[in-house]
Amino acid sequence: MHRVVALVTAPQASFELGCAAAVFRDPPYRFSVCTEHPGNLSTTEGFDMVVTSGLRALDRADTIVVPGWLPINREPTPAVLRALTRAHRRGARLVSICSGAYLLAATGLLDGRRAATHWRYADELQRRFPAVQVDPDVLYVDHGDVATSGGSGTGIDLCLHLVRRDHGASYAAWVAGRMVMPPHREGGQTQYRSPEPVPKEPVPKESLGGLLDWAVERLDKPITVDDLARRANVSPRTLARRFEQQLGAAPGQWLLAQRIARTRVLLEETDLSVDAIATRVGLSSATNLRRRFRAALHTTPSAYRRAYQGK
Repeated sequence: MHRVVALVTAPQASFELGCAAAVFRDPPYRFSVCTEHPGNLSTTEGFDMVVTSGLRALDRADTIVVPGWLPINREPTPAVLRALTRAHRRGARLVSICSGAYLLAATGLLDGRRAATHWRYADELQRRFPAVQVDPDVLYVDHGDVATSGGSGTGIDLCLHLVRRDHGASYAAWVAGRMVMPPHREGGQTQYRSPEPVPKEPVPKESLGGLLDWAVERLDKPITVDDLARRANVSPRTLARRFEQQLGAAPGQWLLAQRIARTRVLLEETDLSVDAIATRVGLSSATNLRRRFRAALHTTPSAYRRAYQGK
């Protein structure tokens, strides 16, 4: 029996804990939970859970899961760090979900290695632990002895990956099917970020709002930066300055981002071919759309559609 122990701390994110519990709940795994100070433990969702096992449970674990670490700037106690490094030395596999990478980074075991965490936490993780190579986009990173995952849901991706590594693809596919989950997702975290909304109020002086609405309504047309500048009755340089001030991006970057965002909606909600979508979003050809889509989201249009539609 492969013993999987989740190390939880208050306030514990119950979803991240549930990801590990759902994947590792059946033989050949045995799943349990421990904490530094057993007893009632609060969760981020507002209810308490009772944890009866202390850190000694880690001494018997084959895999240790850290299902989040909140608040992210909290310093772990020496006892927790000793328990994790002791377990790692004897061969236990250490795994983090989402913000749990902060605790693994504090042990020093991620120094000089790539690591994943939620894209919102990546900059702070890199600042606090400069020796770690933080990758804000990947779903997970597995070094064999230490593995980290990105946002909350990617904990399922990583745990299924570990099951596949432990017991093969067919068993991992069975576990995924029980959970009604794909056994493997392609791409990275970028494809799941919602485009930032354009602020409408308060309207800044010389607002770009009208120009942006005009462009979004004409994404099927071959709009250029010069077209935008003429529409705004300014020079391309002035337009670029306003875009940087109000949106933090160059006009061409913003325009491409809108085309990619429209592509995502059409892939999620329609059965249009990639050629037809390319025409509707102004990317001229399926080849150009695939190239731009992969560069932006690190996956293909067909893989993206499968993830959302199962097709």
